[in-house]
Amino acid sequence: MNNKNTFSVESFHIPRWNELPTIDLYLDQVVNLINSFLSPYIFFKNDIKKEDSDELLTKTMINNYVKNNLIEAPIKKQYSRNQIAKLFVICVLKQVYSMQDIKKLIDIALMDSTIQIAYDKFCKLFEQALLCTFTRKDFIDKNSSSDNLYLLKSVLLSCSYKIYVEYISFIKSEKS
Repeated sequence: MNNKNTFSVESFHIPRWNELPTIDLYLDQVVNLINSFLSPYIFFKNDIKKEDSDELLTKTMINNYVKNNLIEAPIKKQYSRNQIAKLFVICVLKQVYSMQDIKKLIDIALMDSTIQIAYDKFCKLFEQALLCTFTRKDFIDKNSSSDNLYLLKSVLLSCSYKIYVEYISFIKSEKS
């Protein structure tokens, strides 16, 4: 989706755990995979400037995430499903949160859950948060019994609001 005027939040989908590649990927493949899914929806500035440094995810960024222990180091220069899932999460959360905050949020999510379950829940709730934000519907149930679920929904809503603001700003600047 290159034209942001055809942006359709209804078609937004982050691959679930069992949709991620079952074979390990090299760095270039990981960058291409994640950018192809997320850039059309998250990184509206990409249409304004077509420079490599304006990609949502780059090889350098991934190397920094490894150095800062946000993801595990690759094995034989290849990245597993665990690392790819974490990179999807990082790319969404980095729109609003610092690397230290993201590390804490990932650690909280994995306290009571496997990465597969936590990742799938993250994807599903982020898609819902984005849809609710763009359609101006309520997303958070303030009476949620789980503190972790309320935290996750709050985090994802803040990311959705940022994406919404950037999208509206992009559309309005394009009309000027």
